Amino acid sequence: MDRIYVTYAFVGQDPKAIADVIRVEQTIEFPFDLAPAWIQEQVVGKLEEITSSDLTSHLITISYNPDVTGGELTQLLNVLWGNASLFPGVKIVDLKLPKEFLDKFGGPRFGIAGLRELFKARTRPLLTTALKPMGSDPMVLAEMAHTLALAGFDLIKDDHSLANQPWATWKERVRTVSRAVQEANAITGGNSAYAPSLNLPFDQVHDAAHTAKEIGVGALLVLPGITGFDSLRVLAADDSLALPIQGHPAMLGSLVTSKEEGIAHGVVFGTLMRLAGADISIFPNMGGRFSFTQEQCLDIAQRSREVLGDLKSNWIAPAGGMTLERIPEMVQMYGPDTALLIGGALSRGNLAENAAHMSEMVHAY
Repeated sequence: MDRIYVTYAFVGQDPKAIADVIRVEQTIEFPFDLAPAWIQEQVVGKLEEITSSDLTSHLITISYNPDVTGGELTQLLNVLWGNASLFPGVKIVDLKLPKEFLDKFGGPRFGIAGLRELFKARTRPLLTTALKPMGSDPMVLAEMAHTLALAGFDLIKDDHSLANQPWATWKERVRTVSRAVQEANAITGGNSAYAPSLNLPFDQVHDAAHTAKEIGVGALLVLPGITGFDSLRVLAADDSLALPIQGHPAMLGSLVTSKEEGIAHGVVFGTLMRLAGADISIFPNMGGRFSFTQEQCLDIAQRSREVLGDLKSNWIAPAGGMTLERIPEMVQMYGPDTALLIGGALSRGNLAENAAHMSEMVHAY
């Protein structure tokens, strides 16, 4: 396979007509008949296959010359979904990328094996959580993080909505929470990592990531729906940073929630998160506060772990209203290569007791 293959689901009449529109629109955006012959042949996408289950339900596979992407993630996203995102009844349901293209990307720096080694988690799932709620001052959040680190949590991330609010400015929060986690690690001999949210203006993200590392954090939380998938790629590829990165789903929901438009769950939270370099992809688990189905969640897991050139597999973190009671179900469904992310439920009652109980449950695996 030396081309990029994209399968679009189309709801409507005349799939051949929309296929021709897509393959031209996603490449030259110019009248096909006016383009030179070599551009028609080498640059415009090629219609590979149309299969129809009824008069209005179709799967259209179009292949693209990898050169149309320039070997860059930003233009890949543009080719896949740029102007096609404006067409009703069109949804990307499958994506296949050639190895030559994939070789241009580093993907997750640590991946499953790397984080197992880093957190000394030989066979068990990872223990993860989020600091909440917004409005808490840095000392309150730091006390929470200290308690969680004492319980042996691997990753303690900011809630994605913690940014640079006046009651907990970014730098003060990162310094205070990082120090609390380091103090807990000194007591336990553990290796809990604090991941501050890089929910910041784009021109501050790079410097903030390096500032966080200088302060002593052990990981980062990136919101590619807010700051862009390529901001995630840049941070993951930065050898002077070299920190585990969690990718958060904020603002990506509108890409996946429609049945007839958008991009499949597995492509967004599996393939694209992994291609951009997320070591952990966070997404809403079935049965939580959001509407993801079991099939959609398993698609994310499968695409996070399947062979994708030489890119490392990444962890999944099914979240969104999870509780301690659901841990056995999640491990059974997704397997041990899962970062179990329980946030607000840990504060229902005694945080220290709940955190210790979750740690005991996970370490039993």
